[in-house]
Amino acid sequence: MSSTQIRARRERAAWQTIDSGQLLLIATAGLFVIVAITEVAAAGLRQPNVAIIFGVLIALGELFRMVMPGNREVAPIASAGAMGYALLVGIGPEGAPPDAPLGVVPAEHSPLQVVAVTSVGMLVGSLPHILVGRSPRPDAMARRLFTVAIVALCFRPMLSLGLPWQLLLAVMGLVVVLSCFTDVLIAAMIRAEAVRARFGIALRDEIDAKMALCAATSATAMLIAVATTAMGEAALLIFTVPILVTQFAFRRYAGIRATYLQTVRALSRVTEVGGYVETGHSRRVSRLSVAMGRELGMSEEELLELEYAALMHDIGQLSLGDPIPGGATVLASPAEQRRIAELGAEVIKQTGVLDRVAHIVQLSSHPYRTGPETAGGPGEAERPAPAPPLAGRIIKVANAYDDLVGDSADRDRGAAVLERLRLDSAAEYDPTVVEALSRVVDRRPRP
Repeated sequence: MSSTQIRARRERAAWQTIDSGQLLLIATAGLFVIVAITEVAAAGLRQPNVAIIFGVLIALGELFRMVMPGNREVAPIASAGAMGYALLVGIGPEGAPPDAPLGVVPAEHSPLQVVAVTSVGMLVGSLPHILVGRSPRPDAMARRLFTVAIVALCFRPMLSLGLPWQLLLAVMGLVVVLSCFTDVLIAAMIRAEAVRARFGIALRDEIDAKMALCAATSATAMLIAVATTAMGEAALLIFTVPILVTQFAFRRYAGIRATYLQTVRALSRVTEVGGYVETGHSRRVSRLSVAMGRELGMSEEELLELEYAALMHDIGQLSLGDPIPGGATVLASPAEQRRIAELGAEVIKQTGVLDRVAHIVQLSSHPYRTGPETAGGPGEAERPAPAPPLAGRIIKVANAYDDLVGDSADRDRGAAVLERLRLDSAAEYDPTVVEALSRVVDRRPRP
């Protein structure tokens, strides 16, 4: 099969994963674009020099778009440029007629022209990515376009009211806040449907992940609009710099997060290569754990820590002289399970940046219900054992399930293991977590 055919198959698979919410958003944005381009073609492009300058800025922003943690595609420069064009009041004082409002050349473009220029700029900026096989995410592009359309439709009609500068600035602020809230709300709705998360949890994750960047983008858009009105088109070259610096910082942050995950995944394979656990065990436990954590309402940051801990939960087995048969720690004695977890936690602590992950791994071997007898040893005073956190309880259940089922697709075997875990739920496994595992397993496609 040629590389072209492989690329085409991947693109078809990507489109097949688009859910109904994404399709509705894409269709709405497409309708906006058709109406906008038709209107501009009929009425003509107003102030084409300004439109071209902002269109080029939007195209460059799309060219340098990036992917943030959580697989969020963002284009801060393009968004700032497009919103700046939507918020533009004038184009500098030079050449302004004597009766011009605010003493500047008024910006005459309509809200639909903003949508048309933005869509063309986004398409032009995406062409190089498409040519090398990195097609943009249509739902992310549609959301950016929809946000800009909201700003243009809400703000540009205000210019005909002759409001003073102070009031215009207040309206700008309200409109960009509304656009940020709309963007986050739509993203949360789509994410909740795509990953089967609760809407409240998805909304909180989107706020945590995007509000800082959204604030920087909105502030830059207002700065571009005000500076271009006061100084002319040359202001774009100066006042785009802050968002460039912001994008560089966010890109480094995203790169560090990606490097962490790649490093953890590589470390998790050491036990497989050494023959301590079955091939794919850490990856399967990680996927099960994340799915269960999402089912139980964990936030995105908590899910990331859970994924790290699940990938490295067996790394303590490297200290064993003789590997456990099949790597199934569920068959080992409680003391041996605890020793493996504690040694693994010590290894993880050596990184210096994953202390919370180490804590999860250390307590992942503890039973759900702990008593004083579990903490005290011979000749020691009894003391309460630390209660395992939710992430630790999830890993304990996921690990036991995979130890007993492995990569088998036999649903009867899986059902039998689930029943065994339920019977042990009185003390060993959290019943709520076991039921979450049952729901996750039931949603798996049948072979």
